[in-house]
Amino acid sequence: MSNDEKRDGSPGGPGHGGGGGNPGPGGGQQKFEIQIDRAKYTVTQRVMTGAEIRKVPPDGILPDRDLFLVVPGGPDKKIADDERVEIRDGMRFFTAPGQINPGAR
Repeated sequence: MSNDEKRDGSPGGPGHGGGGGNPGPGGGQQKFEIQIDRAKYTVTQRVMTGAEIRKVPPDGILPDRDLFLVVPGGPDKKIADDERVEIRDGMRFFTAPGQINPGAR
């Protein structure tokens, strides 16, 4: 199947948003710019698990760090490895130590 026939990422062929601009709901080759710890990355998946997001930076995110989604106007949301996240352009994530031991010496 040619790229023109499957531009929108949906099974079956043309139609459903394949005519330039935004691909259809299947995601196709649409690109989303996201930010993780102040670094910008481009991803093409509309839905990603926390584990997949952790693999986006070239060196990945270490397992001893938690991943959070920045929620404007609300509390930031911790993202579990198996949690599915609908990706939108401009989303921001940050990491923090998974275990904080205040006052430890």
